[in-house]
Amino acid sequence: MSPPAPPPVTAVLGPTNTGKTHLAIERLCAHASGMIGFPLRLLAREVYDRVVKIKGAHQVALITGEERIVPPAARWFLCTAESMPTERDLSFVALDEAQLGADAERGHVFTDRLLRARGRDETMILGSEALRPVVKALVPDAHITNRPRFSTLSYAGARKLSRLPKRSVIVAFSAEEVYAVAEMIRRLRGGAAVVMGALSPRTRNAQVAMFQAGEVDYLVATDAIGMGLNMDVAHVAFASLRKFDGHRQRRLTIAEMAQIAGRAGRHQRDGTFGALSDEGPGAFTPEEVAAIEAHRFPPLQSLYWRQGAPDLSSIDALIADLEAKPVDPVLRAAPEATDLAVLKRLAGEEWVRARVRGPRGVARLWAACGVPDFRKLGLDPHYRFVARLFGHLSEKAGHIPHEWFAGELARLDTMTGDVETIAGRIAAVRSWAYIAHRADWMAEPPHWAERTRAVEERLSDALHASLRQRFVDTRTTMLMRQIGADAAALPVAIAADGAVMVDDHALGRLEGFRFIVAPDARAADKRLLLAAAEKRLGAERARRAAALAGASDEAIMLVDAPGALPLLGWAGTVIAALHPGPSLVRPQIALDRALDCLTKPDVERIRARLELWLATQLARHVAPLEALAVIARDPGAPAPLRVVAAALDAGAGMAARLPLADSVAALAGPDRRRLRRAGVVLGTLDLFVPALLKPGAARWRAALQAARHDQPLATPVPPGATVVARGQGMAGAYRDIGSQSVRVDLVERIARAAHDVRRGGQPFAPDMALATSIGLTAPNFARLMMQLGFRAMPGVGGRAAGGTSGDGEAGNAGARWAWRGPPSPVKRAATEPRGAFARLAALVVRDG
Repeated sequence: MSPPAPPPVTAVLGPTNTGKTHLAIERLCAHASGMIGFPLRLLAREVYDRVVKIKGAHQVALITGEERIVPPAARWFLCTAESMPTERDLSFVALDEAQLGADAERGHVFTDRLLRARGRDETMILGSEALRPVVKALVPDAHITNRPRFSTLSYAGARKLSRLPKRSVIVAFSAEEVYAVAEMIRRLRGGAAVVMGALSPRTRNAQVAMFQAGEVDYLVATDAIGMGLNMDVAHVAFASLRKFDGHRQRRLTIAEMAQIAGRAGRHQRDGTFGALSDEGPGAFTPEEVAAIEAHRFPPLQSLYWRQGAPDLSSIDALIADLEAKPVDPVLRAAPEATDLAVLKRLAGEEWVRARVRGPRGVARLWAACGVPDFRKLGLDPHYRFVARLFGHLSEKAGHIPHEWFAGELARLDTMTGDVETIAGRIAAVRSWAYIAHRADWMAEPPHWAERTRAVEERLSDALHASLRQRFVDTRTTMLMRQIGADAAALPVAIAADGAVMVDDHALGRLEGFRFIVAPDARAADKRLLLAAAEKRLGAERARRAAALAGASDEAIMLVDAPGALPLLGWAGTVIAALHPGPSLVRPQIALDRALDCLTKPDVERIRARLELWLATQLARHVAPLEALAVIARDPGAPAPLRVVAAALDAGAGMAARLPLADSVAALAGPDRRRLRRAGVVLGTLDLFVPALLKPGAARWRAALQAARHDQPLATPVPPGATVVARGQGMAGAYRDIGSQSVRVDLVERIARAAHDVRRGGQPFAPDMALATSIGLTAPNFARLMMQLGFRAMPGVGGRAAGGTSGDGEAGNAGARWAWRGPPSPVKRAATEPRGAFARLAALVVRDG
């Protein structure tokens, strides 16, 4: 009787989107029992969920390094390649992505499964067409079939992030690059989901669910996306074409490019791929594009191999087996992996060799070395962790102390921190989850497995929330979907306080005519929110424009904040600024740029209203300035009158008398009366308009002067202030006297009081009451008397009163003064001050 025929081995090869995984699932479910090995925990979990829906949870098992769900009646097993229980007798066995046997880091695992994992009735090998030569060499009896791609994959060229189509996946090759790209997508398009191999299945599923449900239109992923994760993707964009393979930075192979690009398109829908750059190392070459589109890749000539069932009789025998060279020329020795490196270090420790007795001890040591370095800390930290782990496994009952396990788990059970911090905690929890699922490493494995699962789920939820908060702007995403369609359909609502909302998402505030983006919006989002608001704020702005054009005088106001240009305000917002115009009382009204959004007719109506309001306010508060401007421009007025009026116009109603002495002296009686009708007082030291010293007029006078010089407003003096510190008074309205500045109308009152009590040139004692009441100090009063043309008389003992220091008897209440009269021409020529005093004295005598 001839021996039974060996079970068939089928190799199903082809590019992505050929339904290979779907075929394997169908064959799995068609058998009484079976198992599929996957390259990723995420993919194993995805298929597990699908098979559970078909067979029921009580018959389906999931086995990965960090997760183990094995019901007692389990018949169908979904596993990672490393976790496949090859000792089980199952009807069907399949290995997915078998071409990973060419991967330097994990290739030996896939090669071992390709060579040794067999189903009782059927075995299936899934992979790319590049695997064909090695399958023929290693499994000569295998029946090889090729499955063509369901849809067309074509090159779409290079596109910037801002121009990528919806339903695009952007592929990067490091966590840092993934986060950077996701941040840019959030700024440009409102948000992106993130998928990386290091994510827990719970986080990954939540992120993919956002993409699949349309909450975001973009997904940023590592090359894990190329390993069978099925999503509705239209375009795949490569952020880079280089990756770090554990040893060096290198360019992706054409097969790797095609594996990733093939995620675009699904079933019968065509897909496209491209890069973010059209030149440099980030761009595809024409040869690469042609090969990917035609699915032509260089065939694999060899796979990495390491003894899959090594000799466990001793540590040295184990190491020798693991370092053995393959015999088959298609196989080549795998580079030293982390587990072997850790084993060799531990083998050099005397305490390790003392504790390892027999094959069972060797197997336990090798199992401890197999704990993956989920945290990616490097060989030294991982070696120390494994050494401590094996120290516990090789003493007493051989269990991990629950105090250590619980303490480490508690340390990781915190949800605070940024994306990187939480992701780091999940990586650390994965190590403890791996340990908890080893049946003989813990006293109560199910309890600790459940504890680690709960912590991982909480961290996964926190990571999803953190990823969503950092990389998804729901408001911007929603706007991006609507702003490009019918702008009239945007449900923009404007609250009474100016808050602008779209579907309960605050965009910002409408302050007057200016839209202010919400303060919580990031700088890069502001352009988008502004554009969205502009689509629907036209009607509200038109309504406000009509309200402003018809506003009452009381509703419009002068905004004269110190340090700023004079402005006009309405409804609590700035609407215009005053700038230099044809004359002091005709400043130019420059509408605020916020009003640029209005139509030209609305702008003209608003301008006309503001010009009328300004003319009304100027007529009400500073009418004398207009009268002086008229006199200054009157061609029929005498020259001295025009000179005086022009000086007063230039000084906004105030002018020192000394520079105008000759013109004032030349004024005829009608000219003086015309000035008095305009409100001008010809004072002893200053010419001024008392009406312009009132608080309301003073505000407008200051605003007009700032507008004429296009300068910010100075800090105003307190309303009603008569004497202030020197230099703090408004120009022209205050005269500097010593350390103080005195309002010019009070200077005139003191001057007239002095002249009222003097008797020719006889000494007299002026009344200090007025000076004292306004706060003028005695020394400064003395200085004022000298400016007015008086001289201090010698005091007691013949000492002259009132030196230049201001501390003589002239500063005392009892000091006596005498009118000194006009100086002689010689004295006038000698010193300008004396000449000025002589000129003033003559004017005082003439004007009474």
